[in-house]
Amino acid sequence: MMVVQYNGAHFFGWQKQNGKRTVQGELEQVFSKVTKQNCEVVGSGRTDRGVHAIGQVATVDIDSTIPLKNLKLAVNNMLSGDVLVKSMKVVSGDFNPRFAAKRKTYRYVVGTGKRDAFKDEFITYYTYKVDLEKMQNAAKLLVGRHNFKAFCSADTEVSDFVREIYSIDIKKVGQNIIFEITGNGFLYNMVRIIVGTLLQIDRIGEENIKLALENGDRALVGKTMPPNGLYLKKVEYK
Repeated sequence: MMVVQYNGAHFFGWQKQNGKRTVQGELEQVFSKVTKQNCEVVGSGRTDRGVHAIGQVATVDIDSTIPLKNLKLAVNNMLSGDVLVKSMKVVSGDFNPRFAAKRKTYRYVVGTGKRDAFKDEFITYYTYKVDLEKMQNAAKLLVGRHNFKAFCSADTEVSDFVREIYSIDIKKVGQNIIFEITGNGFLYNMVRIIVGTLLQIDRIGEENIKLALENGDRALVGKTMPPNGLYLKKVEYK
């Protein structure tokens, strides 16, 4: 098992795609070169184009006598600077990083100050007035086990929209607003829509959030925020 971080702005997402640079594809290519065998990398989940990871978890099944310390060093030396294996450990062969995950935490960073060209890949700038206390209060409505059909993309390929949110933490750090959302799983674009809804709480109102959780109407909640402010922060297995 390995923990991977990457700058998603330079990839067409996590999942392999023919003719496109992806995180999974690059990792498989490098592991195959280092171990001289075909390697399949399995992630805890997909991230979209432009979405970053601080703590993506993945596995690769290899038959090698290379010590983990040396393997990690060799892989990182061959990887480009926008993806890095932070740690490695041996796990059982039946461990699946996706299905074994108990909790995931996503971070979303919103900049409220002046734009900075060197930070555009990592922050979504928001120029409208926001009310931190109102957002924090509205976020409490989303904590718990709910049907989040209203908070996902129309092309989400699932039939069960029930997920449990354990916590939503919103704080101001300098000129940035940091959202951290922890749950047992997330639907396609769910975090980005939750953030978009909370940022627009003055227009949307808490009653519409309650109603959206009841009837699944996407039109009642906020817009889907851009991918560049989103990070997969942590995946937990206990």
